[in-house]
Amino acid sequence: MSTRLSYSAEAAEATPTNPISPESNGRKKKKTPVALKISDYQELSHVSVLQIGTLKPSPENNEIYHPVDLDDPDIQDLADSIREKGVLEPLVVTRDGWIISGHRRHAAAQLAGLSEVPCRVLDIRRTDDPDEFVRLLREHNRQRVKSLDERLREEIISADPNEAYQSLIDYRDEQSQVAVPAMTIRGEKKRCKISLAKKPMLNAVQTVLSERRKFWPLSDRQIHYALLNDPPLKHASKPDSVYENDGKSYRNLVNLLTRARLIGTIPWEAIGDETRPVITWNCHRHTGSFVQDELAEFMKGYWRDLMQSQPNHIEIVGEKNTLASIIKPVAMEYCIPLTIGRGYCSLDPRRIMSERFEASGKEKLVILMISDFDPDGEEIAQSFARSMRDDFGVENIHPIKVALTSKQVASYEFPPQMKAKETSPQYDKFLIEHGDDVFEVEALPPETLQQILHDAIDSVIDREAFNGELDAEKRDAAFLQSVRSTVHGTLKEIDLLAGGLDQ
Repeated sequence: MSTRLSYSAEAAEATPTNPISPESNGRKKKKTPVALKISDYQELSHVSVLQIGTLKPSPENNEIYHPVDLDDPDIQDLADSIREKGVLEPLVVTRDGWIISGHRRHAAAQLAGLSEVPCRVLDIRRTDDPDEFVRLLREHNRQRVKSLDERLREEIISADPNEAYQSLIDYRDEQSQVAVPAMTIRGEKKRCKISLAKKPMLNAVQTVLSERRKFWPLSDRQIHYALLNDPPLKHASKPDSVYENDGKSYRNLVNLLTRARLIGTIPWEAIGDETRPVITWNCHRHTGSFVQDELAEFMKGYWRDLMQSQPNHIEIVGEKNTLASIIKPVAMEYCIPLTIGRGYCSLDPRRIMSERFEASGKEKLVILMISDFDPDGEEIAQSFARSMRDDFGVENIHPIKVALTSKQVASYEFPPQMKAKETSPQYDKFLIEHGDDVFEVEALPPETLQQILHDAIDSVIDREAFNGELDAEKRDAAFLQSVRSTVHGTLKEIDLLAGGLDQ
């Protein structure tokens, strides 16, 4: 690969070592000065033949237009033409030797070995009036085919800074006007400071957040159930204010979490609410940052189907959003689809699951379900399985209630938290089978729930086949890394950012 050369003022000021003879370009050689003199520029309409080494490419040309590249095939073709026919169109230069028009001709003439070139001299010195020089540079390059960024830079030159700035201010002021009247903000939002009496409860919350750091952001509800495992006092001076599983305690917690985040006692990123999503767009100020981001992530989104060798198609279903941050890492480890139903799951996620199962070509659908241990939680698991069988025709279905089960409640010896809702249609059946004590999945520590799910998955997969897919994925990763390296090496030769302004 040839070395990439940039045409510069320093190169232009060097004395040519290979001047051509008068006969080589078919023109009679004229007597020319060795260095530029003021007298050479008095007749503006007169074409002078000047020493090529005394002419200087203007730095402004490289700032507005792309620098001349001596490796550019167009420049090399122009050099061949100049060797044969000479410079047909004179360069335009200033009295002090700076090129206004003809940077490409100047570069090609050097490449062709010329020692002198015809020039039309304008009665201006670059050092005397830089602004006028730049305007002339633009006027003499209007005929060029230009890229978008070159045209933008030309417009910047034409604009008067003061007028442009005032126009910008006026436009901003005009655009910021809102025709619709604003509502009147009534009242004032005042929040009480967190007193010393709230210290035990705040400490308990901070302990929960610390223990579950890798599961951030937690929901208010997750913290609520974690506190029930070792209930703190809601008020230090009131022994009967033990935190309970009721609406009053929950509202007390929400209020404390709000105040603690506002004063910085609890990090904002520790708590989230997936039921109230905020939607933004991945916008860029210019194409340059977009190209850089895309290259940084190039071919990094590969997922091998680790379940493709399994005899059965496996899916995971969670009852509510608060479980997502706990279940998702496990599902991702095995590449198993995860559906969060939010109670009785709507019809469309079930339809999509049936389509995934059909596309898999497997004989059996295994569904691992996670829901509360209460009348509705038990029925949610049953209802989902029935719908997959009866609504979508999945006959060979194997549903498993992974958590929370009666055996787990007994095994972990959960203290009673709440009673079953008598208004539930499933209340009587649940009461007969299990009694009236109910528990939510959040009663399990996150690590425990993850381990339960791990064990459940391992019990229904072919581990040897899964390990084989993991080994193949490692080989895939090595191959993709080699592809990325090759592509990045190739792209370094291309100015991908040229189309985007750098500010």
